[in-house]
Amino acid sequence: MSDQDAADAAAVVQRLAVLLEAGVSPVNAWAYAAEDGDPVAASVVAEVHAGVGLATALSALPGSWREVAVAWRVAETVGAPLAPSLRRFADALRDAQQSRDDVAVALADPAATAKLVAWLPLVAIGLGLALGFDVAATFGNPIGVACVVMGIALMLAARLWTRRLVRTAQPGEDIAGLQGDVVAIALSGGVSIDRALVVVAEASGGVTEPETERVLALSRRAGAPAVDLLRAAAADARRRMRTEGRLQAARLGARLLLPLGVCTLPAFLLLGVGPMLLSVLSGATPVLGAP
Repeated sequence: MSDQDAADAAAVVQRLAVLLEAGVSPVNAWAYAAEDGDPVAASVVAEVHAGVGLATALSALPGSWREVAVAWRVAETVGAPLAPSLRRFADALRDAQQSRDDVAVALADPAATAKLVAWLPLVAIGLGLALGFDVAATFGNPIGVACVVMGIALMLAARLWTRRLVRTAQPGEDIAGLQGDVVAIALSGGVSIDRALVVVAEASGGVTEPETERVLALSRRAGAPAVDLLRAAAADARRRMRTEGRLQAARLGARLLLPLGVCTLPAFLLLGVGPMLLSVLSGATPVLGAP
């Protein structure tokens, strides 16, 4: 799922909510969105005309649309107000996407720096050539060949290591607090908590998560509205995800020093400084420059 796909899903869901609040039927709302040029809406309308239900058509779409399909199916099953449910779910999608965007911005600088530093060994070779050193003579010397092979191996290792560190720092595609939002939609339809959990599970919302169970248990003990508690907990989960993502990005800057020190700098010495040194020594001592 790309960031643009998630943003587009939130925008379309918000537009549908406005149309539904204006009294437009769900099928016609999707038709209007398709007429407006939205490709996803056009795909959904085509599926509906083929006899497929709206929720089923949405569940076949990738990325965030599967979460939208769960919310849509739950709202239809319990008879929850569809327009307010979609509007709140669009807000949840935007909130989650904002968290990903914040993390992506925080990761951009250390990731770009790591990519730039990875090319330092090759820059050193170019510098040696520019200064007039006979770098090509390195390939006629066993020590030079060993330097080149080890240097290239270290460069590859640094790139793989850096790529893995950046990948592990990326936020996941799952929307934090999603199940709480969906259960809140089910409860807004007036059903009991137990019935809401069953409906969510049947709509492919997954088994009840510990956080959802904790919030519902608090609602039972305190007699507080479960819907408000669930939505507050979902918003807090997304806030925590944003904070954790920023912390991961901050840690990444320090972790990227490991491949820099262990692999990139030795590769710089082997590919840059080594050939220049061998070039100088081969001129001073012909034995070293012999094949």
